[in-house]
Amino acid sequence: MQPIQSVVVVPLMSGFEEIEAVTIIDVLRRAELSVVVATVEAGPHDSLLVRGSHGLALEADARLVDVPLDQIALCAIPGGQPGTDRMVADGAVGRLVQALVARGRPVAAVCAAPLVLHAAGVLHGRKATCYPSVQARLTGVEYVDAPVVVDGLVTTSRGVGTALHFALALVAQLRGVDAATSLGQAMLVPALR
Repeated sequence: MQPIQSVVVVPLMSGFEEIEAVTIIDVLRRAELSVVVATVEAGPHDSLLVRGSHGLALEADARLVDVPLDQIALCAIPGGQPGTDRMVADGAVGRLVQALVARGRPVAAVCAAPLVLHAAGVLHGRKATCYPSVQARLTGVEYVDAPVVVDGLVTTSRGVGTALHFALALVAQLRGVDAATSLGQAMLVPALR
């Protein structure tokens, strides 16, 4: 029997924030992590193309429904509108988030995407951050004004300007602090103070 490969899944729905998505994918792959970009929606003619909020289209590696739960080490959700609100309404990523947290696996969201974690019920009573315009929608959450917040299995971040630090925080969780520090230095990312 072949060993199961652990992957980081990055779910996309049309209207996602392109810089956040590409940053997560790129930084995690630079850290030699296996990343599966997964579309949440069925496109025309079974296309895997997903269009972002600023018109950039990315081709997903797979459909979310085709990524086995037992292979997912972490789910990292980029924000953006209207993608985030569409993802909340759809519910598939929320169900995945619930299943991962129930299995003790980490989840992460940046910008408006903490709304997906909130709708899934995994932010209640936790410290978190998000894009300022969605902060009021995160009821029952201890809001922290910081670029990246890690509270147990949940990592959140504020937006495009914090995407590199967010991705490096995920590398630290999966590969260790030394690997994240080395990668950040190689990429000339200023350390957070």
